[in-house]
Amino acid sequence: MKLIITRHGETEENNTGIIQGHQPGHLSEQGVKQARKVAIRLKDESIDCIYSSDLNRAADTAREIAQYHPDVPLEFVKELRERYLGGWQGKTRKELGFGSDINLMGFFPKDGETSEELFNRASNFLDTIFSNHHDKTVLSVAHNGINKALIAVITGKGSTDIKSIEHLHHTSVSVFEIKKDKSCSIHIFNCTKHLE
Repeated sequence: MKLIITRHGETEENNTGIIQGHQPGHLSEQGVKQARKVAIRLKDESIDCIYSSDLNRAADTAREIAQYHPDVPLEFVKELRERYLGGWQGKTRKELGFGSDINLMGFFPKDGETSEELFNRASNFLDTIFSNHHDKTVLSVAHNGINKALIAVITGKGSTDIKSIEHLHHTSVSVFEIKKDKSCSIHIFNCTKHLE
């Protein structure tokens, strides 16, 4: 299976430091431009199906991409939502006492989703799409945290390794070839050349 992973475009909430988690999020003007640019980048890819988080910021990005693939099924799924962050959602990093340089993947609120739960969600999603599309090309449109969890699973890492995976840029493209034995090769990682 060829798996293409991208992240949604920049949101208004990203710009104001609001932690989104399961909140919908709204693409900023820049985010819409980014979504349109990644759509153009992927327009000639032979994609068999598109899975997207059902949260607005990812769904709107996926719809931009899907315009160039009108005959490809587009499915919005809860499994690709960002990490659930409980009482942190809707608050700014500043309100919670986190500086802009702090990687929140190393922390979670008591009423939020743990790294292990996020990892297991990613693992279950990958098992499902691999069993349904093992010889196909699948595009996944989601969020930084869940994408990092997907990459941890794909590359044979554990839940504690999620936080050490490189921050994924808005609309970055990563491409993995996953074989039947679940070994993988990485063709592209966190690439944003379409934004240059």
